[in-house]
Amino acid sequence: MCYVYVKVYRTQMYVLVAACDEELLGRTLVEGEIYFNVSERFYKGSKMTVEEAIDLIRNADTANLIGARIVDRAKRERLVHPEAVLNIAGVPHAQIVKV
Repeated sequence: MCYVYVKVYRTQMYVLVAACDEELLGRTLVEGEIYFNVSERFYKGSKMTVEEAIDLIRNADTANLIGARIVDRAKRERLVHPEAVLNIAGVPHAQIVKV
């Protein structure tokens, strides 16, 4: 089974979900002048299935996603437009902001 790390941030008005594929946690992705740190401080929350993470993302106001499994599933669920996905060192990254 494939897992992702998910951390949920709540304020009085907003919910942000940060999710990364489990093997990316703690890595730094480098592409040209871009250094993307998949930091434990930001992403390491609960370890869960992709399906559980998608349920949380559906109910979030914003989301930050990194990794093929979580981003591809978000695309299939139409939570992320395929053209909105960036690749950093070959790893898909997407952000969701509901307005």
